[in-house]
Parts: sequence; structure tokens; C-alpha cells
Amino acid sequence: MKYYLIAGEASGDLHGANLIKSLKEKDPHADIRAWGGDLMEAAGAQIVKHYRDLAFMGFAEVVMNLRTIFRNISFCKQDILEFQPDVIVFIDYPGFNLRIAKWAKRHDFKTHYYISPQIWAWKENRIKAIKRDIDAMYVILPFEKEFYEQKHDFPVTFVGHPLIDAIFDRPQVNPNHFRKQFGLEEKPIIALLPGSRKQEISKMLSVMLAVVDDFPEYQFVIAGAPSQEAEFYKPYIKKNNVHLLLDKTYDLLSISTAALVTSGTATLETALFKVPQVVCYKGNRISYEIAKRVINLKYISLVNLILDKEVVTELIQTEFEPGLLREALAEILDPYHRAKLFLEYYDLEKKLGGKGASATTAQLIFECAGKD
Repeated sequence: MKYYLIAGEASGDLHGANLIKSLKEKDPHADIRAWGGDLMEAAGAQIVKHYRDLAFMGFAEVVMNLRTIFRNISFCKQDILEFQPDVIVFIDYPGFNLRIAKWAKRHDFKTHYYISPQIWAWKENRIKAIKRDIDAMYVILPFEKEFYEQKHDFPVTFVGHPLIDAIFDRPQVNPNHFRKQFGLEEKPIIALLPGSRKQEISKMLSVMLAVVDDFPEYQFVIAGAPSQEAEFYKPYIKKNNVHLLLDKTYDLLSISTAALVTSGTATLETALFKVPQVVCYKGNRISYEIAKRVINLKYISLVNLILDKEVVTELIQTEFEPGLLREALAEILDPYHRAKLFLEYYDLEKKLGGKGASATTAQLIFECAGKD
């Protein structure tokens, strides 16, 4: 059968790749065309647009790139018409995907959504479009099922979180070999995860690196995004105990003592690796001021949202500055605080359900795609 997947970010590329692997196990002759990245391509999809060409961050940036966005939407519709898939699978990326879903539904394509838009955070009125245009929704956060079914009378399937599979099924890293292979020191590692887009990396990394001299007994290692080149990071690496590893985030987290993490999926990934973290966020000032008025959440990190309490420290906008970051990092290096945090992380893992999110979702999509 023919499947058309649309993912617009690095996390969507990861989850899309694991879904593709599971789809191919269920349907060995699957013909998969996709918007995504290198991981989805490696899993067997034909990539027609790379997510690095789609990622515009914040309200102001979106407005500045409207012409490109609308051109991509038109191209996507035409590409779907030519491919004629048995089912379209949308992976998060709601601003784009919900527009395509509305059009696709009118053209009688089957529309499945894997990894719900975060309408529980903002733009809750998108529920009208979802109920109208989406045939099946697969959610990965435990509170989303209650949100959809009890608050909005829209049935969804909680499949568990795909990061459980992505992290716990991966090969183990030999710390000594890894350090030697990439020229790292013997000092404990503090991982820096500044995001995947140039705009956010530029804002985040200079502040993160401002605390390096306060922790000379540690080495700081930047987790370079797969969508960026090493040259982009070079201006930020000015000290001997700062290193860069490209596209090795999971391996890096598996041997890290602590991490400074830009808000997003990476906060959850870091928690599942049981790495104490400080969650950081600083965006375009105009975009942030707008977001502050429309987003209705107590926390910005998935860890705190899922556990419904402040487990990891969040430094947002003006609070994300060297002084407060230094204090927060020192706290998560304290043995007592770390022990408490580990217990919270284990509770988080239980709430996310067991393994098999990708396989469960693939089975449901395969069954539906085969129906007339």
C-alpha cells in the first residue's frame, strides 16, 4: 500500500522513522513518500521535502516567511494528488498539517494523525478542524486522551510514547571508548542541548556557555543538531573544555552527568536518560510576548507537564541568564537533589506507558489503509 507521511521537525523525523520501520514490518511492500529528514529516508521513505527547509520558529519568523510556506502547501497538495496514497499520516507540525488535512479530507483521502498538536497548550479551537478533518488520532502523552475524550468528545488512541522505544532499544555506549573516539576528556560531562534551529541555537548557546568557567571540574559538550553543520558552531567554541559532537545526542546523554536543555522534546529525552537537567528557553521578544498571552500552561517542559508539578527547573526568557543558570546547574550537581530527581524520573517513565508505540500505531494505520 501507499503511505504519505508529513513531519516538519527533527523530533518528527525521529518518530516518523520508527513508524516507517514498523510499517514496513507490517507491510513489506509499503511505498512510502514523505516530508521529513535523514532518519525517515534511512528508514525507507522517499523524501520530497527536508524538514530543515520548513522550520520557521515563532510568530514573527512565520510572518516573514509566509510566501515560502504557502508555496510549500501548494506543492504538497499537488504531490499527494500525483502519488494517490492509501492513507496520509500527519506527524505533529500542526500549522502546516492541519491545512493539508482540511484539503485532503475534501479529496477523500484517509487522514491519520500521529503525535497530536499541543492544542491543550494553545489554539484549543483547532479541535474543530481535528474533529472535522482527522479520521484517527494517536496520542503519546497520557493526559491527552482525557483531554480529547472527556473535554471534547473526540475518541483517540493512547499508544504510549515512541521515545521509550527509541531510547531503550538503542545499542549501549561504552563510555571510555566513546570519549576516546571523539577526543573528550575524563572529566564528568555537562551536555548542552541548544535546539535544532539556527535562530534558537544562537539565542541559547551563548548564555549556556557563559557558565563554563564556574565549573572547571566538568567538561561541556554541545549536542550539535543533525540539521546543522559544524562550521555553524565554531564561533561559540572558544574554550578548551568545550567540545562539539554532531548528531550524537543520545550517545552523549547516555554518559552525561547533567544537561542544560532548550525546551521541547529534548527535555523528555534527557529525563528518560535519567540525566538531571535545567530547562531553558529564550525566544524572539515579540514572539514571546504574544505566546505568553495565548498559551495557557503552568510549565513549558514536558517533564513538568506530565508529572503536573515542578520537577525540573525552568528558566524562561529574562530568567535565562548566567547568574540564575549557574545556581540551577549547581543545584542539579548536588547529590541529594539528584537522588530526588531520579525518583521523579522513574515515575515519569511509568506514566508514559510501555514499549511499542510505533508498532501499535503502524498496525492501526495498516489495518485502516487496507479497508475500502
